[in-house]
Amino acid sequence: MARDASRSSRAAIASTAQVGEVAYLSVTAVNNVGAFLSWGAPKDVLLPFSEQHFRPDVGKRVLVKLYEDDQGRPVASMKLDRFIVDEAWALESGAPVTIVVAERTDLGMKVVVEHRYWGLIFQEDIAQPLRRGQTLKAYVKQRRDDGRLNISLLPPGSARLDVVGDKVIQALRESGGYLPLGDKSSAEAIKARLGVSKSAYKQAIGRLYKQQLITLGPDAIQLAPGALSTEDSTADGWS
Repeated sequence: MARDASRSSRAAIASTAQVGEVAYLSVTAVNNVGAFLSWGAPKDVLLPFSEQHFRPDVGKRVLVKLYEDDQGRPVASMKLDRFIVDEAWALESGAPVTIVVAERTDLGMKVVVEHRYWGLIFQEDIAQPLRRGQTLKAYVKQRRDDGRLNISLLPPGSARLDVVGDKVIQALRESGGYLPLGDKSSAEAIKARLGVSKSAYKQAIGRLYKQQLITLGPDAIQLAPGALSTEDSTADGWS
């Protein structure tokens, strides 16, 4: 069959996924049983018609949960709500997690957390482009009283400033020690250049200034003379 003949070339470019995970997989074939998805294994995984929300076309990608059927065979399902729950009592605020981006909502971006729970990144916390099916490291910003999760792409507390500070120092190095972003710069300009909020940026540059690593101006910042040598790593240089 054509599907079998092209399996090895597809496997070379397919994402590797495991049973129990949520993954964004390419449709390789459709027949009277269902659709077949490339998941990095020698045999494509079946997405039965009964597990589909719509009929996917060959070459398209679908977000699915991989599980084992009653006979122990790997199967895919687009019906994520059968497997993903809202309440995440096992996770605490601040916990590092793996997320898979699911879909945009009126409030922000809905994500799958640890392949088991639904979570939400509020729009004001989205500081970089997010794509459906993208897998990222993130953090539990808050576990609400109802057990639902608010998610952040930045770690909590001082570690958050470490991450933002790393971004600032790296951007300064790449731009010759000068960055046209200061206290009066717009939130949009800061997010576009660094992928962080204005609040996080101001806290991070204030910290860098106190450590005498940068100089501040209303519309720009600069590396302080001799603050960082080119041999220093970003993290070791300022944290």
